Amino acid sequence: MALYHLDKLCAGLNETDWGGLIRDWDRSLRAANHPETTRYNYLIAVVQLARYLRSEESEYAGSAAALGPAAVKKRHLEAFQGWMLETRKATTALNKHKALQQFFKWLIGEEEIESSPMERVPQPRTEEKLVPVMRDWETKKLLDHVRLKKDFAALRDEAIIRLFYNTGSRLSEIGNLMLTDLDMPSQSILLHGKGAKDRRVRFGTKTAKALSLYLRARAKRRYAGEIEQLWMAERGKVALTPNGIKLMLKRHGKRAGLGHVYAHRWRHNFAHEWKRAGGNTGDLMLLLGWSSDAMPRRYGRSAAAERAQEIQTQLGIGEKV
Repeated sequence: MALYHLDKLCAGLNETDWGGLIRDWDRSLRAANHPETTRYNYLIAVVQLARYLRSEESEYAGSAAALGPAAVKKRHLEAFQGWMLETRKATTALNKHKALQQFFKWLIGEEEIESSPMERVPQPRTEEKLVPVMRDWETKKLLDHVRLKKDFAALRDEAIIRLFYNTGSRLSEIGNLMLTDLDMPSQSILLHGKGAKDRRVRFGTKTAKALSLYLRARAKRRYAGEIEQLWMAERGKVALTPNGIKLMLKRHGKRAGLGHVYAHRWRHNFAHEWKRAGGNTGDLMLLLGWSSDAMPRRYGRSAAAERAQEIQTQLGIGEKV
């Protein structure tokens, strides 16, 4: 199922230059093989800017900027960014800022504008929030809750949770797995990461057992042979989407009394446990699909003090005399 439909996205903008250029940019992003989630995040930022400039909330409604991006100036973008900060989280405003940088950069390449109006628009300041790692006891409690039922959904959900826990993979990577990406003999999966970068990761015995139980149950489902994706929905001839997995985790987490459970917490836990065991940073980057060495510093930071205290105890500083 497509994440977005261009006709719906451009509704109300087709009579302006915004609609045509958004469609052209989408075509360019597809040609460059950008993931669907990236394309959507980029396009929705431009759509929101266009609609804001045409809305009653903006003092620029009816201006040339409301009719096309070639007339957009710094003042228009600052007004939009201020509105975003008033109505959304600062992190959301920052994401829109970065997406618009890419859009106006593309417009320069298309010779629609000579310079980007984003050049002098400062990034919105954000507070870096530490993501709590998903502790072992929390994962156990979540799995115990899932196992209360013995149906198809329970077997599927346990397999999904164990893959997140065991591999630290992204939501989109696990959510978009195909049957052909799974290799049970070698206990590994082929992940399709960001930037069209594939990597193969291993999973352990408990995850393999959960997957085997799910696959046997899956094989008995109606339409099983017609769905290429690994994860099947409970009803109908459809696959379970990444967003469906996101909602599933949220639902189980709430019912298990764990609050907000989401896939990225296991990614932080994987990095934490790797560092705790003295694992090599380069190998961690390969396993989690990172190309920037800034990422290992960010992940698992909420438990960094815990690791430091464990090392302090091991070193025995101040206990040698």
